[in-house]
Amino acid sequence: MHNHISLVKILIEICILWFVCYGILLFARGTRGVYVLRGIILITLIFIITKQLGFDRINWIFTKIFALSILAFLIIFQQEIRRGLASIGQRRWSRFFLKETEIISEITTACFLLSKKKTGALIAIERETRLENYIESGIEIDAKVNSELLITIFTPNTPLHDGGIVISGERVAASGCLFPLTQNPKVSTTLGTRHRAALGLSEETDAIVVIVSEETGGVSVAIGGRLTHDLDRESLERVLGNLYRPDSKNRK
Repeated sequence: MHNHISLVKILIEICILWFVCYGILLFARGTRGVYVLRGIILITLIFIITKQLGFDRINWIFTKIFALSILAFLIIFQQEIRRGLASIGQRRWSRFFLKETEIISEITTACFLLSKKKTGALIAIERETRLENYIESGIEIDAKVNSELLITIFTPNTPLHDGGIVISGERVAASGCLFPLTQNPKVSTTLGTRHRAALGLSEETDAIVVIVSEETGGVSVAIGGRLTHDLDRESLERVLGNLYRPDSKNRK
């Protein structure tokens, strides 16, 4: 009986540790901190191995390195940690309470008003993969999503016009963000920079990227390295609804 209880306790501890490690990796994914975290994990593994092998001097050195690396991680990435802790409630759990339909409507309205004026736009919508690196490349805004704000950002000859914006949850996180251009040789050479940047970001992350063409006014969506051209309002709302709200079917 005692052995059975001990086995159950061990399994519970393993599950708790697994969830904690998974949460930390999920938290760090998409940020600069993920590389430091990998380094800390490597040092920890070396520390455990050297301890088991009885390499006391090497083990002592790595004990000191491990302590310093944890301290360095907390100091260097204090801003990311603060943002991440604040976003736990805002992004993950609040997804069940966000008014996704209103957000999609605001994005769609802005896109087609910009389309009528043939004003170019590039909008990345964050999903599971965090876009922290791309947010940091732009100008922080942290404002509620609304069509007026989006139209203002993409108005030509304004400081925020160039680059793309990142929408995280129900907030416009930043504008003027730099996205990677696609390196796919099969992509048509006639595509402009916005479309190439949208494809590049969708290849590296699971983000939904909406593009308004400055030349034609056409509205397109890039997801998973694929581009869907010339969407009308109804089609865009349907695409965003299916992709932006992955949990909606489970809530019905």
